[in-house]
Amino acid sequence: MTRLNNKYVVNDNGPRAAVRHHTDDYAKKPEQQEALRAYDAAKSSGDDIIPFEQALEEMQRQPS
Repeated sequence: MTRLNNKYVVNDNGPRAAVRHHTDDYAKKPEQQEALRAYDAAKSSGDDIIPFEQALEEMQRQPS
């Protein structure tokens, strides 16, 4: 398993606000890059958010 060298960004009150990773870590994980691109596309689409189970049911009902 690959260990990431995480660095945390904290806000003025101390709680972690973000995680920074070295770009080399992402180059080693193409499946993570794909998942992040899919997440970004879904987040910016403006579509309604539905539960994962509901999405699966809707996809299964659609004709192939």
